[in-house]
Amino acid sequence: MIYANERPVTKDEDLLSEAEAMDAKGAGFTGGDPMLKPERTLHFLKLLKQHYGEGFHVHLYTTPQRHLSVEALRLLSKAGLDELRLHPDLKDIEGCARAVKVASEEGLTVGVEVPAIPGAMDSLLKLAEAAEEAGAKFMIINELEMNEENSFQLRVRGFKIKPDSISAVEGSEEVAFTLLSFIEEKLSLNAHFCPAQAKDAYQYKGRLKRMALRAARPFEEVTEDGLLRRGEVTGPLPLLLRLASWLKSKAMLHEHMLHLDEAASKLESTVEALRMAKRAGVLEGLEAFIVEEYPTFDRRRCSTSPL
Repeated sequence: MIYANERPVTKDEDLLSEAEAMDAKGAGFTGGDPMLKPERTLHFLKLLKQHYGEGFHVHLYTTPQRHLSVEALRLLSKAGLDELRLHPDLKDIEGCARAVKVASEEGLTVGVEVPAIPGAMDSLLKLAEAAEEAGAKFMIINELEMNEENSFQLRVRGFKIKPDSISAVEGSEEVAFTLLSFIEEKLSLNAHFCPAQAKDAYQYKGRLKRMALRAARPFEEVTEDGLLRRGEVTGPLPLLLRLASWLKSKAMLHEHMLHLDEAASKLESTVEALRMAKRAGVLEGLEAFIVEEYPTFDRRRCSTSPL
């Protein structure tokens, strides 16, 4: 199954629609490992480049394993891939260095991306040196996170979440800073640290806000968290029609500032307008709510609370 953010992709138009919905300036191919399906990956890479032009930045995550052949790297370069990010096995640094060298020789901008694992400092330092020598241009160091998928294995190995965090592993940030200092003093790699908090507070929330600003209907507001917020009223159709009339005549709302779905017996409008209607007693016999939804293609509901 292929997804573009939360949207299932079954045809080219699905991918392009999602890119338009978030006003995308670039794309990242990840997985799983997208290079296990190289033909499919190349197809979507070419699609994005042809549709948006060479300025549309595309980076791809993969592993330096046997499936990452010279021919596959050559085709990625020819198709216009801007950046290759390798997730190495710290037990096979030589294999990663070989992949970096071959990819660089094929004209790709290559870097490595690793979690800052407490206890793995020696391997991380060796990786940084080997990657630079092989031609890597950058190293991205992620704060190690504990989630539903990996929590058991991490806890078995003695890791625990640091205080005041919901996911970051204790000791990971210190490893990252030590590695950054080493690279700054000894190497010429561009090195970046991505703390766990940044992924939620900036990357994910930033994407939601961009999507929300494009997806919001006139009566919906965009929250600080990038959600869509509106008022919603359900009940008998005659009462909804009375409410719609009151909103237009008394609250002076334009037609586009409310939506009456007669089939679903539901009226949507701004939260403030419906609060005015409640104070005026126009919501008698109706149920009114404040609704917050994600601005994704499926409009997944986040919360419903009484008005």
